[in-house]
Amino acid sequence: MAGDIDGTLIWVGAYTADSDGHGMGIGAVAAREDGSLSWLGTAVEAPSPSFLAVHPTLPVVYAVAEAAQSVRAYRRTGVSGLEPLGGAWPAGAAACHVAVDPSARFIVVTCWGDGNVLLFGLDDDGGITSRFAAPPAKDPHAGVDGGLDIATGGARVSRAHASLMLDDGRIMTTDLGCDLVRVWNYFPDTGLLHDHEVALPMGSGPRHMVQHPLADAVFVVTEYSIEVAVLLPGADGRFVLHRRGPATAGGAADGDAAAEIALSPDHRFVYAGIRGSNRVSVLAVEGSGTRLRPVADVPSGGDWPRHHLVRDGWLLVANERSSQVSTFTLDRSTGIPGDVLDQLETGSPTALLVAL
Repeated sequence: MAGDIDGTLIWVGAYTADSDGHGMGIGAVAAREDGSLSWLGTAVEAPSPSFLAVHPTLPVVYAVAEAAQSVRAYRRTGVSGLEPLGGAWPAGAAACHVAVDPSARFIVVTCWGDGNVLLFGLDDDGGITSRFAAPPAKDPHAGVDGGLDIATGGARVSRAHASLMLDDGRIMTTDLGCDLVRVWNYFPDTGLLHDHEVALPMGSGPRHMVQHPLADAVFVVTEYSIEVAVLLPGADGRFVLHRRGPATAGGAADGDAAAEIALSPDHRFVYAGIRGSNRVSVLAVEGSGTRLRPVADVPSGGDWPRHHLVRDGWLLVANERSSQVSTFTLDRSTGIPGDVLDQLETGSPTALLVAL
């Protein structure tokens, strides 16, 4: 259906008025081969759909409503519209991320405000049918002197932030507040059951993840320490912290906060978004997928690059605070973005997703 428009259809998540944003809901954008962007309109009005995920085989989109503490499914209508598929389901405080099982059995929602990790079952039409809460995180650094919640300066609390569907069928989630990565197994009548966990250094703040499909390595960008941690599975399937290094070539600046991490389609480069200094950092993948080397930092094309999307030869960046989506070409040999090709004004963009 994406071929019905002039270009590739991109869904755009946003902050709306309930989160002091300027968006109206989930937006629809056409991205053309020359890098130009066109606004197709608001696909559906929704309260702060700050993160989106798409069903693997059906034209269904899942969106968290961050301030409303819920998640909802939407079905594509016409060329670039969406309509609700069932009602909104309760999630947790500041529900900030949603991911879909590749086999379309469930979605996982993670909540920054209260640390909730939630699994929602899906039916054959992509609708939400059930809700299961995973066990809460336990801080591996509890009792360590100087341990404070970086977001508030108070006591450390769980702040679940993202989930990743691993290639072996397990699920990995991050917890910014506890500096923790947890691995889960899925059971249809139970939800998520704990498999094992990996503690990262205190104060690092693991945020988003991507898995290298050949090395099985998971790259975790850390919001607070502005690093990328490389996790590798051992012979027993348990992940360990293999190495960690800077997420940028030029170092972190005061006020920086890392955001999204993405892998190029050819698996040769990783891209990390750095809010504050407003950069996208390029890292070369080395060591057969087990090592990253910072290559370059480039301006994001706006203020507060919250999310970005890497396509074959292209980079799209959602600059939340300047209400812009920017496009860049990517040098195929170096992986480095070129000049800004186009900038589309759209209210407080927070997530970019290729439509099915």
